[in-house]
Amino acid sequence: MKKIFILILFFYFSNAFAAEFVTNFTKKAFQQAQNNGRTVVVYSWNKYCASCAKQKPIISQAKKDFDEVLFLYIEHVKNKELVKELNINFWSTIAVYKNNKQIAKSVGMVNKDQIYSLIKKGI
Repeated sequence: MKKIFILILFFYFSNAFAAEFVTNFTKKAFQQAQNNGRTVVVYSWNKYCASCAKQKPIISQAKKDFDEVLFLYIEHVKNKELVKELNINFWSTIAVYKNNKQIAKSVGMVNKDQIYSLIKKGI
């Protein structure tokens, strides 16, 4: 009985912190947007990251509020080579690109006003 209780608690808490987007990052989409002068926000996440769970609703709302910005998501653990190319070393990283340059980057930021301010640096 004790083992069942522990398993239930484990699954409850692991899902409580789970934050998940579908990885939609492609080099082609990223480069095409950059070549067209579009602002791109790259968000590196992991489903067991507590900061990512807090960021998820903010990033989802920002995607609606900044419709001229392209939001691309990368599941950090499954895309190690890609995040390395982008110089993104940690989960919960939000990086803003404009004109083939990284304009701003933050790790673990969970305040909506700060995240929006970060995104606006690329606009």
